[in-house]
Amino acid sequence: MRSIKQPGVGPSERVQWTEAKGLQVSAHLEPGLPLLDAVQSVFAAQGLTSGVLRLKGGAIAPFAYVIPALPETPRHAAYYSATLRPPGLSRIRTGALTFGHRDGMPFFHCHAFWTDADGVLRGGHVMPEETFVAEPIQVIGIGLDGAAYKAEPDPETNFTLFGPVSEAALGLAGERRVFALRLRPNQDLSQALEAFCREQKISRALLHGGVGSTIGARYEDGRAVDAFATEMAIHSGRIAPGEWGEPEAELDIALVDYTGAVSEGRLTRGDNPVLMTVEVALEVSS
Repeated sequence: MRSIKQPGVGPSERVQWTEAKGLQVSAHLEPGLPLLDAVQSVFAAQGLTSGVLRLKGGAIAPFAYVIPALPETPRHAAYYSATLRPPGLSRIRTGALTFGHRDGMPFFHCHAFWTDADGVLRGGHVMPEETFVAEPIQVIGIGLDGAAYKAEPDPETNFTLFGPVSEAALGLAGERRVFALRLRPNQDLSQALEAFCREQKISRALLHGGVGSTIGARYEDGRAVDAFATEMAIHSGRIAPGEWGEPEAELDIALVDYTGAVSEGRLTRGDNPVLMTVEVALEVSS
């Protein structure tokens, strides 16, 4: 399986996780607000401060984003492009978002895919402070009670990355059993989720959110992305028993690589290693 040498050494535990209660979130983000404020208000309306979302429809403008880039120094295995600011409306096709805190303030990590005014499908890492909701954006996901995503320095990658941490439960989120996860580099995305489910005796689960990066991509239909630096969002995902009764992951994703090329499809199990991180929440069904 492909791998990328990171500048630092990571912990032996390759999945960072916390169990929590979950509350379903479904809303439309209000036009005229900064995207960060609109997302915060959705969670605040339910008394929560962290969670994960998927985005669909609507538009953003003004808007700023970056795409993956080759590293400029040995401090990073991959990096970001200069900030891009497309003119006109950018219409959201899909996206995934992790909402939590950075330096004690609300923050999010979002990879989205959209059509610009020129009609071309593009994707990238959305800049929270410079992006505004222009037309209502549908969001659906899970809010966390008893856990939160917190951005902290990661010595393995030399980036500040979201990871789940335990928090005092507020008793707001009902009985949905949820695991907030962060997957570390150089492990297959599907197999890491499957192994986690086996360890926790989970046979079925739905995936919510799903923001991260893989080392290129291999799709079930035979297509391959060889450019190693990517930004990825999970369209839909589930864990269910496979042919032999063990949990198997089905992950449909959208991805942009460092050349700006966008691709979509179902990932091949066992051949899609994490590049920097993947953040996702598992809602346990059984």
